[in-house]
Amino acid sequence: MLLAAAAAVLMVNIALESLNQGMVPAATTAPVKQIEPVVPPAPVLFQYIEIIDSCGPYYGGKCVNARSGPGEEYRTVARLRTGMVLKVGGTVERGGRTWYRVVFDEGLLYPERVSTHWYVAGDYVRSFSDEGVINLEGGASALTDSAHSTSSVQASSPQVTKRILVDRSLQMLYAYEGDALFMQVHISAGLALTPTPRGTFTVYKKTPTRYMQGPLPGVSDQFYDLPGVPWDLYFTYQGAAIHGAYWHDKFGKRWSHGCVNLPLEEAHKLYEWSDVGTPVIVRD
Repeated sequence: MLLAAAAAVLMVNIALESLNQGMVPAATTAPVKQIEPVVPPAPVLFQYIEIIDSCGPYYGGKCVNARSGPGEEYRTVARLRTGMVLKVGGTVERGGRTWYRVVFDEGLLYPERVSTHWYVAGDYVRSFSDEGVINLEGGASALTDSAHSTSSVQASSPQVTKRILVDRSLQMLYAYEGDALFMQVHISAGLALTPTPRGTFTVYKKTPTRYMQGPLPGVSDQFYDLPGVPWDLYFTYQGAAIHGAYWHDKFGKRWSHGCVNLPLEEAHKLYEWSDVGTPVIVRD
């Protein structure tokens, strides 16, 4: 008994001496579990086509035709103008040509206006991949939109440095990052009967294409039917957006049903630069 007690006291003294010398007994060292970094999943990409070699805003020149099937023997269902962007649902290889099948899956206001398939020959398009519709988590922060919510991604930073300024009087758009001017461009804002809303808003959704249709209940009673409207930055839930316009060239004048129309190249540039969550200030 005395020998066992003495041995125990000796072991305690050795342990205390080790601690005093900065040593930790091996038995007390716990293994450290390595934490693997979290890798976010790659975004799902969708296929789109941009019409690049077709007629102009007023159908001047030879137009690319959308057909009801993958071949020129099928009937024409639409004439497509340069700058239109369309989502692809599949491809067909036929006679040495690629035919793209167009899909309108965003929820049409008047779906009866699309009564057949659309196929477009690959000779006249630029094919690209994109994440598609991106929504801001929590929705827009516009005065009339704060009660709505669409979830997908959060604003990238609480300190937003990008902002878009739309001047209705000058028919100009300015994009800033901090105090640096990124771009300025003539626009076409809303006509007197369908004005672009004035106020401070947020880009709550961006999408490379949208089939825009009217009349728009509560906003406009005018008929319009515009498939493939490109590079859309939505800032109100009533449908106001900044986007490219392939159907007119009246930039610098009021010409829209409430949206902010940009020339095609500038619209694409702004779309690539803008994030969901970017403030939009519309003033006179």
